[in-house]
Amino acid sequence: MKKYLALLLALAMVFALAACGGDNAEPPATDAPEGDATVTDAPVAENTEAGVFKIGGIGPLTGDAAIYGTAAMNGAQIAVDEINALGGIQFEFQAQDDVSVAETSVNAYNTLKDWGMQALIGPVTTGPAISVSAEAYNDRIFALTPSASSADVTADKDNMFQMCFTDPNQGVSAADYMAENMPDVKIAIIYRNDDAYSQGIRDTFVSEAESKGLSVVYEGTFTQDTQTDFSVQVAAAQAAGADMVFLPIYYTPASVILTQANAIGYAPTFFGVDGMDGILTVEGFDTSLAEGVMLLTPFSATLSDELTVNFVTEYESRHGETPNQFAADGYDCVYAIYNAIQAGNITPDMSTADICDALIDTFTSDSFSVSGLTGQGMTWGSNGEVSKAPMAFVIQDGVYVLP
Repeated sequence: MKKYLALLLALAMVFALAACGGDNAEPPATDAPEGDATVTDAPVAENTEAGVFKIGGIGPLTGDAAIYGTAAMNGAQIAVDEINALGGIQFEFQAQDDVSVAETSVNAYNTLKDWGMQALIGPVTTGPAISVSAEAYNDRIFALTPSASSADVTADKDNMFQMCFTDPNQGVSAADYMAENMPDVKIAIIYRNDDAYSQGIRDTFVSEAESKGLSVVYEGTFTQDTQTDFSVQVAAAQAAGADMVFLPIYYTPASVILTQANAIGYAPTFFGVDGMDGILTVEGFDTSLAEGVMLLTPFSATLSDELTVNFVTEYESRHGETPNQFAADGYDCVYAIYNAIQAGNITPDMSTADICDALIDTFTSDSFSVSGLTGQGMTWGSNGEVSKAPMAFVIQDGVYVLP
């Protein structure tokens, strides 16, 4: 019965629904630490009548941003295993670690290209994705990033697509949410000005906030080298009377900001974006300080729909932890490519360039859409950006809930 249900779920994906659950086969053993994404070839089912597509993955599997990369690759692997269990179209999957460094990411890309990669899932973070997208464009390899959200990732590259909503979208959505639900709030912004992701969200947020009549009373910046001490920025935000602190940044510096704000008795509402996802997993962080934090994300493991429940159950069974949005993004990437391969009648014996062109045509077709863990009826424009909207969640009792 369990295998029968898995088959029904996966077949539903053929009709633009992202299947969840699947079988419970364990991923192949690797030398990576427990819970990390697989970095060797995925098992291939015996029925290979339709051939095998080589799909590469790039993301930080080690280092400060590993929570993003391992989650995305783990989610992708679950989808690959489900699809391979069906027979017919098969995926061979290999993930490479880029430590969220652009130069390392390009090296990882070249390794996958030498392996025979026909499509890429990644890179996961923005800086590496910008660098790799230029290489993939020149080589005519189709790429779908789970979570690199800068508009620069896809700019002037017709083969680069995004599963996540973009930085401009996040900035606008955050400002619109505040304007609708807390129009009199006094806002401080703390952002990293040497990071395209953080700077991009900040820029569109400020523009939208101004057009909506929101009050921004303070802005503070930091860089990669100064993200361990925010005492000056936190004190300045408090002195400016900010009762909302907008943090378009990643979860590690955000955890430091919350800790240092608490140390001086400053308790505003903190509002983050998708990079905040992971703050509850920071080693040594007092998670009670995240109570009441708001953030935008396309996915929450606490939602009760069947797709989410099945995916969360499978992920927890494999990795012993609850999946974040990046795991869901990686999963949806694989199924989006799978659906496009079927819709476009694409075969693995085609040249990489022909596969790339066929995937581009399919993804941008008016008749193509995908419903998955991170969005319903997702479509893509010629600029590679996905059409879907983030949801606002608040952290209560250590979980994300709808406000």
